[in-house]
Amino acid sequence: MVELGEVQVAAYLSERKPMGRFFFRNGLPSVVAFPSGCKTSDCLIRFEGELSVDAVIDWFAMAVLNLPRIFYYSKESLGPRFLAKSSPHKVKVIFFSKTGERATPAIRQAARDYWNYATFACVLWREEEFSVWWNTFGVESAPAVVFLKDPGLKPLVYHGSVNDSWFLDVLEQNKQQELPQLRSLTSEELGCDARGYSRAGRDTLTWYCAILAGRLGPELDSMRETMRRVQETLSKSSELKAASEDEHSITAAVALKSKRLTLSWLDGETQKNYCFFYLNIESSYETCGPRRVPTDVPRLFIIRYERNATEDTFKVDKKAKSIWEFYQQEVDPAAQLSVTYNGSAEVSRIIQWMSNIIEDGDSRKLPFYRVKTPELVPEDAEPFWSRGPQGLLSKSMGTKEKIQRTIIRIYDYLGDPRIGPALLLGALMSFGSIWLMRTQQNRSVQSSQPSQADNGVG
Repeated sequence: MVELGEVQVAAYLSERKPMGRFFFRNGLPSVVAFPSGCKTSDCLIRFEGELSVDAVIDWFAMAVLNLPRIFYYSKESLGPRFLAKSSPHKVKVIFFSKTGERATPAIRQAARDYWNYATFACVLWREEEFSVWWNTFGVESAPAVVFLKDPGLKPLVYHGSVNDSWFLDVLEQNKQQELPQLRSLTSEELGCDARGYSRAGRDTLTWYCAILAGRLGPELDSMRETMRRVQETLSKSSELKAASEDEHSITAAVALKSKRLTLSWLDGETQKNYCFFYLNIESSYETCGPRRVPTDVPRLFIIRYERNATEDTFKVDKKAKSIWEFYQQEVDPAAQLSVTYNGSAEVSRIIQWMSNIIEDGDSRKLPFYRVKTPELVPEDAEPFWSRGPQGLLSKSMGTKEKIQRTIIRIYDYLGDPRIGPALLLGALMSFGSIWLMRTQQNRSVQSSQPSQADNGVG
C-alpha cells in the first residue's frame, strides 16, 4: 500500500497526460501490479474494473498470476459441456458452492499445476436440485468436493468447507485413476518405460508391466473394471489366499507389493504405434488404431523389462563405425519380452496367468533382446493460458488490452488543450496548399489561351 503523500512513489505509479500531468484515471484507491520480470512502470498492469473483492481477485488471478478460470455449470450443462469434453484419463474435480463465489487463487493454482492429471468445475448448489446431485454423485449438501475417477467407480465425496492445504493433499492422493493410464507423462513414473527404471528402484534389474490396451468404449470400460478388481485383489493378500486355489498366484501379489509389477491401461487408438508394436497379430486392428469394425476387443499383455547391471555401471561412449552399430546404440537400454493374454476375463485366471509369467521370468534365463520402442504420443494440447504474450496474458486478453489502451490514448489526446490549435493550424495549411494548387492551375490555363488565339489568326 502506498499513501498519496509519498509523492515520488505515487507519481511513479500514476499515469501521465500528454501535457505531462500526473493522474489516476479511475480515481483513488487505485490498484496496480508489477508482473514477474517487469521492472519499470511501462509494463505494469492496472485494474480498470469495479473495486469489489470478487473482481479484484479474478483480475489478480487471471492478469497477474496467469491462472485459469474454473467455470460454473448447471445440471443441464455439466454433462455435455464438462464431463463429455474432459479427457478420459483425467480425474474430474467438481466443487459445490452455496454462494457462487469464484475459486480462490490457491485452488486455481492447483488447477494449473495438476492440469495434466485433473480437470475442474464448479456447481451452484440449489436445494430444489438435491435429488439430482444425490442420485448422481452422492452429494447431500454444500460446500462439497467430488472426485470422479475411473468409469463405473463410485465418486469420492468430501463435505464441508475446503481448506487450501487439505485440498492439495487430497488432490495429490487422488490425481491418478485407480487403474492409471499409460501415457508419455506417466510411463517412467509407472515403470513402464524401457528407457527408465522400475518403481522398486534402480537396483531392480527385472520388473513387469501389465497393460490393458483398447479403444475407448463400453468394452474397454468393462475390462478396466475387471483389472481394477485384479489390482484390488492383489493388494489384499488375505483375500487372494482365500480366492485362489493355486499357491503360485501369490507371486503376482508379492511383485505388486514390492513395486516390481504395475497395472495400467492404454488408449489403443491414440497410441496406435505403441499398441501395434506389442500386439503384432492379425486381429490387432480390433484393439489398436482407428475403429474399423463395429466391435472393439480390449487385450491384456505383460512386458518383462530387464537391465544389464554391468552395462549400466560401465558405459563407454564410442562413435559408430557402421549403420548396424549405430542402430545398436539407438536401442532402449532395457531388454523387453511381451506376452499376450488369451484367457477369460475372470479375476483368478488373470492373476494366475500373471503369476506364472513373473515366476517364469524370474527363474529362467531369457534372451536379452533390446529394441527401440515407439514413443508415446502426448495426449493433451498445451493449455491456452500457458501461451500468453510474455508468459503473462492469454492472446485474447493481450489483444483486448492493446485495443483498450489505444482507445484510451486517443481520448487522452482529444482532451489535450493543444489539440485545438494544432488542428486549426493543420486545417489552415491544408486549405492554403489547396488554394495555391488551384491558383497555379488557373495561371497555366490563362497563359495557354493567348498562344492558341495567335495560332488561329496566322
